[in-house]
Amino acid sequence: MSMFHSMNTSASALTAQRLRMDLVSSNIANAQTTRARLNVDGEYEPYRRKLAVLQPDEQSFQSHLQRASNIEKNSSVGNGVRVQNIVEDDEPFKQVYNPLHPDANAEGFVQLPNVDPLQEMIDLMGSTRSYEANVTALNASKGMLMKALEIGK
Repeated sequence: MSMFHSMNTSASALTAQRLRMDLVSSNIANAQTTRARLNVDGEYEPYRRKLAVLQPDEQSFQSHLQRASNIEKNSSVGNGVRVQNIVEDDEPFKQVYNPLHPDANAEGFVQLPNVDPLQEMIDLMGSTRSYEANVTALNASKGMLMKALEIGK
């Protein structure tokens, strides 16, 4: 394990949480967008909420081999996190009665994005807290490395 392993782990989490915050801000910005893209019928459909799928970052062959052969039975050291995919929420669109809207159907209903601003703010708070926790862990690692360098003088 590298001396900078804890810093690399925190850095990967910071990157992932930053992407989550970017997705939340995009979702909030498009909460009223009724013409985000064309569907297969050639009609516009509203914006769909986007979510990040996170997974542990174990890219090296050695980590897979060691886990498979149980060499490190008591080892729980991770390699950080990465964004596996950005997916669209398949929740149905909201139907709002507004016959004066240009995108209203024959009955006067408008399809709005499946974005709930309250849920987005909760997700933003969660990702912000995770980001702050990883900054704290990164600073603690940096402080320990600095103390170790002072001892070596």
